[in-house]
Amino acid sequence: MPDSVISLAADLALDARFMRQALAQAELARAQGEVPVGAVVVKDGEVVAVGYNQPIGRHDPTAHAEVMALRAAGEKLGNYRLPGCELYVTLEPCAMCSGAMMHARLARVVYAASDPKTGVCGSVLDLFAHEVLNHHTEVVGGVLAEEASAMLKGFFAERRAAARRIPAE
Repeated sequence: MPDSVISLAADLALDARFMRQALAQAELARAQGEVPVGAVVVKDGEVVAVGYNQPIGRHDPTAHAEVMALRAAGEKLGNYRLPGCELYVTLEPCAMCSGAMMHARLARVVYAASDPKTGVCGSVLDLFAHEVLNHHTEVVGGVLAEEASAMLKGFFAERRAAARRIPAE
């Protein structure tokens, strides 16, 4: 087997391992009634920080999983720039989070499920592909997409069912 194939398989296994950790963070969000999105920041193959969606509980529109993980990573590494870091997130990032990732100078962003309504890694637009921007981040999508999509769909189905059970006032 060629070395490139072995390397690709190892990379995919590592991506899946870190995405599973992001899915565990998404479950924490779901348990708190938040949209189940989780994120993990990795540097040199080690988890540096984690985060999950908390905008409702924190009353903070910027408390997305990615931002929470970036904040924690910046604190831990003592730098607002995170060169050499990778961010794994269960849902394609929005414009706000993608801007924060670019400012952090992430080397790589790996996401699971696409977001056809607000995703800016190719779904609505591809912010990372704009050549005029001063930092370019590698983006990989679709890692454990089915698991992440199932979690999100289940969450919203539960919310719709709960809303139907509440009598109108």
